[in-house]
Amino acid sequence: MKYGRVYNFSAGPAMMPEEVLEEIASEMMNYRGSGMCVMEMSHRSKVFQQIIDEAQADLRKLMNIPDNYKVLFIQGGGTLQFSMVPMNLMKNGVACYVETGAWSKKAIAEAKKVGEVKIVASSADKNFSYVPDCSDLDIPDNADYVYICENETINGTTYHKLPNTKGHVLVSDQSSMFLSRPCNVSDYGLIWGGVQKNVGPAGMSIVIIREDLLRDDLGDLPVYMNYKTHADKDSLYNTPNCWAIYCCGKVFKYLLKQGGLEAMNQRNEEKAKILYDFLDASKFFTGSVRPEDRSLMNVPFVSPSKEQDAEVVAATKAAGFDNLKGHKSVGGLRASIYNAMPKEGVQALVDFLKKYEAENA
Repeated sequence: MKYGRVYNFSAGPAMMPEEVLEEIASEMMNYRGSGMCVMEMSHRSKVFQQIIDEAQADLRKLMNIPDNYKVLFIQGGGTLQFSMVPMNLMKNGVACYVETGAWSKKAIAEAKKVGEVKIVASSADKNFSYVPDCSDLDIPDNADYVYICENETINGTTYHKLPNTKGHVLVSDQSSMFLSRPCNVSDYGLIWGGVQKNVGPAGMSIVIIREDLLRDDLGDLPVYMNYKTHADKDSLYNTPNCWAIYCCGKVFKYLLKQGGLEAMNQRNEEKAKILYDFLDASKFFTGSVRPEDRSLMNVPFVSPSKEQDAEVVAATKAAGFDNLKGHKSVGGLRASIYNAMPKEGVQALVDFLKKYEAENA
């Protein structure tokens, strides 16, 4: 780590690759001879058009996105997408949701304002510490889609097998796992992710939507809330989040250079194993999630008491590790170890926790 930086385990906004930040810094005052910063330039300029075109092309290459899917860069985060999904996809006014934690619960609450929501599976009975069986869901014929939060940031669970939607459209919030592992885009009707966790700065979501789900019959919908508005104008209907698009584009190129999503998945599995192996062996710290449903990105764990949780958080901060406090809704501790977190950072944290346990157990 350089520049006096800390190991930042925040769930988002989160770490970005240092190599990317250095390149952004070098272009801050004068982007490639334009005489201005990307934050200052017109979104209608040829220079920015090249930036957004390259970003989309590189993302398509990274995820092998089929031609019949649109890539949209939309301002805002998850809260906006919780509403946009049902507003755009509820043709029959019925949707199925799998309830696996805080973020799927928020999505359910917003969808209920638009139409009928059927919760077809839930892990609420065990405080969202696992992913429920989704192999034989009770999905009504008139359901417009099945919605999942594929990686619950707060609760630390992830799907290792997608639900059987029985022919219905699958919608996935991939915010915390976006670009962390290979993804077969054609398994989904719509994928979205807030970029501030694993890709870039806050203030934007990326939506990947199959073209047949774009609708012409939504005249009463506010124009910005219609996916087709963004698709028809290639994400340039209005002034987009130019800075976030630029930064994300840098990250896409970085990921391609690293070997793509297969390479990132291998790296992320190795990083997570270091932390989970420690938690499984520890007599002081305990992982909060059923082993087969553990996230590679967000690792919640607890010490023997709330008081000790707070002491551990304070000790880690003093030692140069930041943002290890668990979300206020669940408590405990949480280490978010996204793509940009180096393996050395995870090992350093484990070494510190081992030492802390030896001194305080």
